[in-house]
Amino acid sequence: MAATPPAGSGSGRHPSIGDLIRNHPPTFSFEFFPPKTPEMETILWRSIRDLETLQPTFVSITYGAGGSTRDTTVEVTERVATDTTLLPMAHLTAVNHSVAELRNVIGRLAAAGIRNLMLIRGDPPGDPEGEWVQHPEGLLYAEDLVRLARQIGDFSIGVAAFPYKHPRSLDIAGDTEKFVQKCRAGADFAVTQMFFDDADYLRLRDRVAAAGCATPIIAGVMPVTSMKTIEMSEKFSGAPFPPKLLPRYERVAHDPKAVRALGIARATEMCRRLLDEGVPGIHFITLNRSTATREVWESLGVGVSA
Repeated sequence: MAATPPAGSGSGRHPSIGDLIRNHPPTFSFEFFPPKTPEMETILWRSIRDLETLQPTFVSITYGAGGSTRDTTVEVTERVATDTTLLPMAHLTAVNHSVAELRNVIGRLAAAGIRNLMLIRGDPPGDPEGEWVQHPEGLLYAEDLVRLARQIGDFSIGVAAFPYKHPRSLDIAGDTEKFVQKCRAGADFAVTQMFFDDADYLRLRDRVAAAGCATPIIAGVMPVTSMKTIEMSEKFSGAPFPPKLLPRYERVAHDPKAVRALGIARATEMCRRLLDEGVPGIHFITLNRSTATREVWESLGVGVSA
């Protein structure tokens, strides 16, 4: 199994992730978040350098709630673009930003040669489940952010997908409709929120296809490395951990090494099934750590094309 060869700083204009997904599936990619302390920055760059050797198709840098890491996200993305062989994608959210501020951030990224964006409405700062308040001079929906980026320049644009459903969606039918609207606003591809049962991804893929939307959907995967992973996933995804899987982790909850081993094995097994189903890509959510991601990667037998 060969990973798509990356194109980093030495390749001139950065390639379109959308094109890579359509023309060279399956893609393999990693997600990082901006560091908040010098110690976290050291961990981040150690992980980036370690995972760079695996030659993923691309990497993404997330955006803090309420725009709290705006400058750091841009700085890390710029550094990845200029100092590594990796192809970077910058996240951007609409929370707490005016249209003018969004234009400024998108322009700064474009000036650094970054042409791949993940555009998300975002959660309210401090409380992901709190009331979402539109900036008085800002945007209301992710699809509005997609249209704005399309007006500004020639970007390859990704959006979020929710295998269960978005926490704020009333039902799955409405969630599917909103997702299709985002895609038709100009998205080239989507990346799912983390999930732990491949059946959830397959149901999402099938209902989107039934709605007449062919936008490729990459699977977002995060191995369970501790019981805290389960708690965090439920908080940020708004989706319950699969009831059929939870007892397996609860049986070994007293043994951190056993929990981690089970999580790595489960993630590997799920990725294999997704690849057999023709998933266009797998996006590993790393939490800025490289070890678990590398273990799953190596278990899958992912190699680099000659």
